[in-house]
Formats: sequence, C-alpha cells, structure tokens
Amino acid sequence: MRFARVLPAFCPFGPAVSPRPEREKKHKMIHGHHKKPTTSSPPLRLLFWESTVRCNLACAHCRRIETADEAAKEDLTTAEFRRVLDSTASLGKPIIVFSGGEPLMRDDWEILAHHAKSLDLPTALATNGTLVDTPLARRIAAAGFRRVSISLDGADAATHDAFRRVDGAFDRAVAGIKALRAESMPMQVNATIAAHNIDQLDDIYSLVRSIDVEALHLFLLVPVGCGMEIAESHQISPEQYEKVLNWVLDRQADGQIELKATCAPHYYRLAAQRAQTATEPASAMSSQHGRGCMCGVSVAFVSHKGEVFPCGYLPVDCGSVREKPFAEIWRTSDVFANLRDYDKLLGKCGRCEYKSVCGGCRARAYAMTGNYLAAEPSCTYHPAGEVAE
Repeated sequence: MRFARVLPAFCPFGPAVSPRPEREKKHKMIHGHHKKPTTSSPPLRLLFWESTVRCNLACAHCRRIETADEAAKEDLTTAEFRRVLDSTASLGKPIIVFSGGEPLMRDDWEILAHHAKSLDLPTALATNGTLVDTPLARRIAAAGFRRVSISLDGADAATHDAFRRVDGAFDRAVAGIKALRAESMPMQVNATIAAHNIDQLDDIYSLVRSIDVEALHLFLLVPVGCGMEIAESHQISPEQYEKVLNWVLDRQADGQIELKATCAPHYYRLAAQRAQTATEPASAMSSQHGRGCMCGVSVAFVSHKGEVFPCGYLPVDCGSVREKPFAEIWRTSDVFANLRDYDKLLGKCGRCEYKSVCGGCRARAYAMTGNYLAAEPSCTYHPAGEVAE
C-alpha cells in the first residue's frame, strides 16, 4: 500500500501535514535549507496555516485520529502565530488561510483573524462546516474572512459520509454552507477527486450550483508519504487525471461558476495546448494562463508546530518559525530557491516545453521518487520529439 495525502473536507487550498521523521532527517541532509541565501524572492500569494491538528471528524484516511489531542499540545500559541503574521506582513498582502485539523476548535481563531485584519492581510477559513450554525456563522463573518471553504466529497450524503466516516457529515456541511450564505459570506466548495467520486463530476457540479456558492475547486489526490493513508484502489490513474482536467476545461467554458482544478498543474499545459497557435510558443502561455505547481514559488505552508514547508503536500523542511521569522525563511530557503528555478527540474519535466506553464506536481514527484525535482509521475504527456518509454 502506498501512502497518500488527500485533501481533507475542511481545507480549501491545501492540507495540513507533518513530515515522517525518517524522511525529515533524510531531506535535511540532502536539501539543507539555509546554506546559500537567495538575493530576491517572488511575491508570496498564499500562506496556509495548519492551525491545529485537532478535528471533530474521524475520516477513514486520517492517521491522526488517535494522536491528535497529544500532538495538539505542540500547536503554535496565539503569541507565536501573531509573530508569524507580523513577519508575513513584510512580504506584502498574501492571503492567510486558517486550516487544520479543524481551525474552529482553536479558542483564539477570532483574535488571530482580527490581528491579520489589523495588518491588512486578507484571510480565508477552511472548515469542515459541521460545527457551523447561525451564531457561529455570524462570528465568522464578523472576523473578516474574505472567503470560507467547505468540502463536499461526493454528490450525496452516502458518498461523502462514507469518505468522512461520520454519519450526517454531509447534511451538517450543507447546513453550514447555508448558514454562512445567510450572512453573505462568499463560499467555496471543495471536492477531493478520487476513485470514490470520479464518476460523480456532473452531479457534484449540479449540486454546487444549486446551493448558491461562488466557487467549486476540485482537488486531485496527491500521494505523499506523510499525514494520511489511502488504499491503492482509491487512487486514480494518469489517464483519469487527464480526463478530469479536460472536464474542468469544458465546464469552464459554460461560465456558470468559478471552477478550478487544484493540485493539478497539468491543467495549465492542457489549457495552453487548447489555446496555442502555430505562431505562439508554449512558453508564452505562462503569462496568459498562470502556472501550475506554485509550492515554494508563491505558496508556503506553516505546520501546527511551526515547521515551514513549500506546500501542505510536500513535507520538505525549510525551517521553523519558532527559530526564524517566516519572512526570512521565505527569502533564504534553498528548497524554495530550487523550486523557483525551473531549469533544475529533472527527467521529462526538465525537458518539457511546458515546464514554465505546468512545472509538474513537486509533491507527487517527491512521493514516488524521494526527489521533489524529479519528473511528475502522473503526467501522460511526453515532450516534443520524445516517445513513451
């Protein structure tokens, strides 16, 4: 069985992870994270914070159910994360995503949300929605979050609840969405796409449109050796992956709702292929369509105990906010510098004419090879002039 990190029901942009000890030691030796400070860094767009590992659900794929309460003793304190916010503010105005675990299980989420607001830092909340009733929805709206995300990992209660292993989770999540919408809160629905719901895309799309939310983000499962465990049979093939992304491109043409494929860098290659003309090189598509894998490039992740990773799926140690200011880590980490240099990509990703558009998922490469710069294992494309091996 392979290990996988699959997006939890409560995380809008990326999940919460902590590295496996054996890989943490290995990657400190291989990738040392503060040897050669970089002279400049790109703007930070999103900072994901695993606010706590505590959660009120018992998802079948989660490996922290029995250890979460003990691990939560290492959660960053209110003062510690205030310092992270203060440091992050020096980098501009990235979105601070309160994730988890279940962030509403912290006692200080309102204090910290208001502190971010005082620094003019926009915030988003990633909750599983099952705790949200009318009074709590009002508190969330008053805290100033720009958007709240709640996951529906199936088009019906049976599919979602089986995945989350809590009866009633679907109905409570939908009720949470409606309570927040009643407070005029912008809402995003997330759906982790895996074998359990890959045949429900049309139904999920219809469901989301029916409950009046702004956005639907589909998260393609990322296998990685930490955090969560999922059966081999639950994963989707590279061919199915590509099929999902083409479905997204087709549905986006309808313009009915904000629809996005996340943790899916191939989307940008497919978009470029669809849009490309005979006179426009693939490299020109980067500015037009954006870029796929943004971990360490415009995205970073702070774990519940202060570790900094390129994203929630890539447990490669870049430093700790308990030892150095976050802004310093963002500017000087060698891991971040490597991820920002597309010429360092290896294998077919390094040779691909779409590498500045796509970049491949660095977490999938890491999960399968132990090297985050290796070729993306879930990609069916072969660079121009090359044939499948």
